[in-house]
Amino acid sequence: MATKSSVEQLNSFLRGEISAVETYQMALDKLDHISTARDEVLVCLKSHQDRVMMLTDAIVALGGEPAKSSGPWGVFAKAVEGTAKVLGEKATIAALEEGEDHGMKEYRGDQNELDAQTRSLVTDKLLPMQKHSHAVMSALKHRS
Repeated sequence: MATKSSVEQLNSFLRGEISAVETYQMALDKLDHISTARDEVLVCLKSHQDRVMMLTDAIVALGGEPAKSSGPWGVFAKAVEGTAKVLGEKATIAALEEGEDHGMKEYRGDQNELDAQTRSLVTDKLLPMQKHSHAVMSALKHRS
């Protein structure tokens, strides 16, 4: 049986994923069109978009109302946009990697708030996707 806290925690994850999508979209807009980083950024953007859909579906299945915006997480997206304008591609990639690191901590740290079925969504699907996008950004950061 799903609990109210599971829906609340999934919505917290959802707001983070919506923010990640916003952040990656802003970063793509700022990256040079011939940048070698574009392909990796696109892969991570798609992964976060997939997670938004998965979380939305899980919240609805539990009878909850999915978050529609990033809420306070949107501040991070705006910070990345400002960094990209002023400091360029390397700083943008570093900020994206930092966001991935934060997402990893969120998924790992907040699983206790979830019922068993919802926890398996996080451990079996969302966390592995997060680990992959973190690894992609980390490798890109060290390459640039």
